[in-house]
Amino acid sequence: MTIRTKTLPNGFTIATEFMPNFKTAALGIWIRAGGRHETEEQNGIAHFLEHMAFKGTKNRTSFQIAEAIEHVGGYINAYTSREITNYYCRVLSEHVPLAMDVISDIVLNSTIEQTEVNVERGVILQEIGQSNDTPDDIIFDWLQETAYPDQPYGRSILGPAANVKAFSSEDLINFTQLHYSPNKMILCAAGDIDHDDIVNLSKKYFLKLSKKAEKRIVPGIFVGGERRVYKDLEQAHFALSFKSSAIKDSDIFVSQIFAVAMGGGMSSKLFQEIREKRGLCYSIFSSIDAGSDTGSFTIYAGTSEDKINELSTVVIDELKRSIETISQKDLDKARAQIKAGLLMGLESTSNRCERLARMLSVWRRIIPLSETIKRIEEVTLLDLRGFAERIFSSSNPALALYGPIKKAPSLEKLKDRLAS
Repeated sequence: MTIRTKTLPNGFTIATEFMPNFKTAALGIWIRAGGRHETEEQNGIAHFLEHMAFKGTKNRTSFQIAEAIEHVGGYINAYTSREITNYYCRVLSEHVPLAMDVISDIVLNSTIEQTEVNVERGVILQEIGQSNDTPDDIIFDWLQETAYPDQPYGRSILGPAANVKAFSSEDLINFTQLHYSPNKMILCAAGDIDHDDIVNLSKKYFLKLSKKAEKRIVPGIFVGGERRVYKDLEQAHFALSFKSSAIKDSDIFVSQIFAVAMGGGMSSKLFQEIREKRGLCYSIFSSIDAGSDTGSFTIYAGTSEDKINELSTVVIDELKRSIETISQKDLDKARAQIKAGLLMGLESTSNRCERLARMLSVWRRIIPLSETIKRIEEVTLLDLRGFAERIFSSSNPALALYGPIKKAPSLEKLKDRLAS
């Protein structure tokens, strides 16, 4: 594998990874323009803009955008997160120039006509409605809002329906002009590609853009609190979050290993105790959300109305016990899972692109795989226990409950149990 990088004079960054024996390629443009870069009135606009990029450009209709890639057997899509908007494509290697042309076209030449804004508005409102009707989706939005109240980092990616109904083409164009600057863009390509060809194509499309000052984002400050929404559902949904590591913190791999050990699979501590031994739920897991300046450790479970109280208290007991009972065996197993997931993921050209983009976006350099593995290997049992003690004693957690949750304990009761 050969990784090469190049930064154009206007700040546009290019990273490529040649993967021998592949006949395909993935490429995409990652833009530091996500939910965190919106004002409260703009909440949802980055995601709306992502949709509009596929609705037509100066050179192609929406149908021609899709047809150009699908006609050669490729795949094109996009996503918006709190910190990034990404437009990406997968094609056979001989169609890389076409993919570059289409991706650059939708990023640079979207027409954002008001008639199309009105059409897509309806699509996004349907997407919001679908999310609201999916309890194990909406509860994570509520949990985020509770953990980070009145902050860009706590707002949903989709935004409220009222905002979506109000956005105009002018609003979208203004957001693009402010945030879609070359020094906030990273183009990554992986697979059967030639670095010099990618650089030359990047110059063709992006060198004409002018660098703009990059505004500082509002810091993410984990506050915590409780949100309870009663509804007559089959399941009571439980989500609990604690302040954890940001992506650049020295203990980021400690946090990730801890999350896997506690709820990262069928042999994890929470799964075994709560589902296998007690039969309190069908689904339970824990995960880490690590942003550029904040992070959280989260547990989710869904259970019945009559078991929500017991499930909640057993989760707290397991978290509390982990400070002393998490073992070397737990560490070794979780470490192996993370390493395997990392290495297996790198067999995908798309995952290779994502890795390059995220490292450049966060660390401004490509971290060698050996360095990442070394940091994973360096995590000790003392690190895990220290991490558990720190997050379960030093922060006010966030709790979100949805469904038939009248029997669920309050956050204060759970905090008291954790501290006792």
